Amino acid sequence: MPLPDSTLQAIENKVRRMTRSPSTAQLTTADLENYINTFVIYDFPEHLRTFNLRTTFTFYTNPYQDEYFTDTSSFGDITINPSIQYNPLYNFQNNYLTVHPPLYIAGFQCFYTQSREEFFGIYPRINFIQFTGQSGDGVTTSFTGVINTQQSIVPSNFQQNIALLQRQVLFDSVDANLNGLALVDVPVINPATGNATVNGNLYDPASAAYQAALIAPPTIVDATNTINYATGVYTITFATPPGADAPINSQTVPQAISLPKAMVYYANRFVVRPVPDQTYRVNIEVYKRPSALLATNQSPELEEYWQLIAVGSSIKILQDRMDMDSVNLLMPEFRNQMNLCGRRTIVQYTNERTATIYTESNGNRSGGFGWGNGNNF
Repeated sequence: MPLPDSTLQAIENKVRRMTRSPSTAQLTTADLENYINTFVIYDFPEHLRTFNLRTTFTFYTNPYQDEYFTDTSSFGDITINPSIQYNPLYNFQNNYLTVHPPLYIAGFQCFYTQSREEFFGIYPRINFIQFTGQSGDGVTTSFTGVINTQQSIVPSNFQQNIALLQRQVLFDSVDANLNGLALVDVPVINPATGNATVNGNLYDPASAAYQAALIAPPTIVDATNTINYATGVYTITFATPPGADAPINSQTVPQAISLPKAMVYYANRFVVRPVPDQTYRVNIEVYKRPSALLATNQSPELEEYWQLIAVGSSIKILQDRMDMDSVNLLMPEFRNQMNLCGRRTIVQYTNERTATIYTESNGNRSGGFGWGNGNNF
């Protein structure tokens, strides 16, 4: 005897029976599959966060890059370079539902938080404001120089790799009428990977070009307005020349670069500290979005979900038809199927107790604390 059918075709047959829509004239196959996958992708994981949807997510840091976006537009134009879709963070915010500790970076368990206040309380972003050594003459608009990053945060007798924090660079001055002049940075991305490079372009924050760069980041360095985050070398061009003897200042956040030890997840982006000096593997737990059912012989990730999907999809169809009596008739079975599908997860989680300092032992008599470590006689 064959096993019960749990494929998309079986789900479609059951939905047609429950909604009394045997004919494609009543409900087209395309519409039916759209209802089913809407339930699978969007409704199902919000009704049940099942154990099998929790998995480990891995991405890789990039030298000098502290912020890692999870949308699509921040990675560049996929129509020009389709390879950016293989960046693990590309469209992460839609492919995964929630993020959970523990966090491991290069194998070390690290601090994870979702509080900006907590994270930046430990790793503050304090602007270092300094005179660049250059002043306006009322005519010149372009200036070139180097921001002294070492002097800003480390003693002169101690050399350490220092970089400027991306998206935190500001050059300012005033024109002859004492109107403020400003240039802020947007990192230039590698069009092949979508990762930020060591260079950033500078824009007037009140310009349309700046707003466009925030939406579609630049992929080519602007030689007239650029900053190198690693060396501090800059070339700036103001739209209006700074006034005579008006000082030109830089405001930056120099950071020591090394192995990251902490990460915050906020506003659909990951931020790590310290700023990485090279590529490191980052592992964290996530709930993934269920896979859509695209082929008639395809089954859900767990075959037992198929009846819950059929009942849930039927409810969505009946709701659109304003057939609330039929919806109410299906609700008891919907709750029953949710209980059945959730049982596996409940039983799975009962295998372990809530972790405390008293449960973090390896089975030794001492409980993992003190002198008794299982090697005593």
